Amino acid sequence: MQFGIIGGGSWATALAKILTDSGNNIHWYIRNEDSIHYFKKRRHNPHYLSTAYFNPAQLQLNADINAVIDASDVLVIAVPSAYVEEALVLVPAEKWVNKKIVSAVKGITPTKNQLLHEYLAETVQFPFNQYFTLLGPCHAEEVAAEKLSYLTFSGSSETETAAIAACFKTDYINTVVNTDVVGVQYAAVMKNIYALGAGIAHGLEYGDNFLSVYIANCANEMSTFLQKITPTGSIAQNYTASVYLGDLLVTCYSLFSRNRTFGNMLGKGYSVKAAQLELNMLPEGYFASKCIFKTNTQIQAPMPIAAAIHAILWEQLPAEEGFKQIESFLT
Repeated sequence: MQFGIIGGGSWATALAKILTDSGNNIHWYIRNEDSIHYFKKRRHNPHYLSTAYFNPAQLQLNADINAVIDASDVLVIAVPSAYVEEALVLVPAEKWVNKKIVSAVKGITPTKNQLLHEYLAETVQFPFNQYFTLLGPCHAEEVAAEKLSYLTFSGSSETETAAIAACFKTDYINTVVNTDVVGVQYAAVMKNIYALGAGIAHGLEYGDNFLSVYIANCANEMSTFLQKITPTGSIAQNYTASVYLGDLLVTCYSLFSRNRTFGNMLGKGYSVKAAQLELNMLPEGYFASKCIFKTNTQIQAPMPIAAAIHAILWEQLPAEEGFKQIESFLT
């Protein structure tokens, strides 16, 4: 298999490291030509995971997304969800024919409120059986440090999914396979919302005792939503597995979590705009909160925690008041 990577951020860089460390040569779309020139000269990404060095012989860097797609059999998409439509709109539908896509996107497309496979099916008629996901509790910074991590690959065919997963196995990456393509994507979206809430709680000076109860209730709320939104007839999933509960835990607790960091600032009294300016970013959980709130108007799952966080982020509910509401229904 010839792999291509779409995206130049920290997660894309981590995945490029995993693939090259497992012996693959890759094509890599990075839209900034200056970054490519720097990369070729210094052998590392100038903006992300600068401790991760690459063998230039394994990389074909290109600022032309269509050239990378043409040269690849499997495309790993690792663009933040807020920008994925902007990146893929440049690709004609015929370029995707006979390609496989592995989504490492942990969000929902902002204008259409769709998971990536839904967006691709609608816009370029991309077949579901050629679509796979790569998710789980795996911070890019720990990949750069080669700390043991687990990635879960999902696809409709367990055999094909396992073949792709095998290409990512290294001394520091173990791989798991499941077939819950829809559920794992929604879990990856929702854990960012709850992690942002965990950060708010920390900023409000709640302690570890409260946070443990908060996260346990988030896990229950998430599993209820996933059961409702999973296609009828799907195999029942173990929602305590690493791609569900594990990813929720690490995103809520880890200091590497941008959602937790952003939420912490809100809890300390920053406005959304002020926190954005201070950190120079809006985390996935900010956009995810609005998308899940909208989706749940149809699903009607009981989600009081996510609703309270949405009200803090999008309806100017004071963080302290929102968490007083959350206190009242935690069990």
